[in-house]
Amino acid sequence: MRRVIITIVGAMLLGAVSLSQAQTANLDLNLGQDAVQFEAAGELTDGISLGGGVIDSDDRGDATAFHAQLLGVERNADYDIGVGARWTQFDTDHGDGGGLGLGGYGYAYVPAMPALSLGGYGFYTPSAVSTRDLHDGYELGVRARYAFTPNVDGYVGYRALRADFDNDGGSRTLDSGPLLGVRLTF
Repeated sequence: MRRVIITIVGAMLLGAVSLSQAQTANLDLNLGQDAVQFEAAGELTDGISLGGGVIDSDDRGDATAFHAQLLGVERNADYDIGVGARWTQFDTDHGDGGGLGLGGYGYAYVPAMPALSLGGYGFYTPSAVSTRDLHDGYELGVRARYAFTPNVDGYVGYRALRADFDNDGGSRTLDSGPLLGVRLTF
């Protein structure tokens, strides 16, 4: 329980810092069978987004992954994309450590249904830029989003979070499975 409280407080503080200087901002919460994820992001200036988040999962052992990211972003009526760098810090039963990864996200709006967008995201952290027990890791996801209002998206998706820890003998799935979420845009 203490870990959950620390996770929620950390995510809220990260969100408050990100949003305090943002021009456009969003808050994102999703739930899976054994996991919860909270993210906050805001544009520092037109086309540059700073954000962060946390995943707390009991899917295959106890795992928490924090991340902070800086992305170049572009949004229009046809697509929503972002590419950049992300620091991910793992605190798991299998090992601890962090690293700098690259990746991004991309969603295309369906022309016949402009409120619907399909896409996904991925970030990879190689061993060359990892610390402590982390050898490498990645997070991948796909989502179908629907804009219920101009400021509220609901979505369904699938996430896979894996990491390879030096002292644990191989790559471990820390979280995987379907999820349901909501994103608020300010």
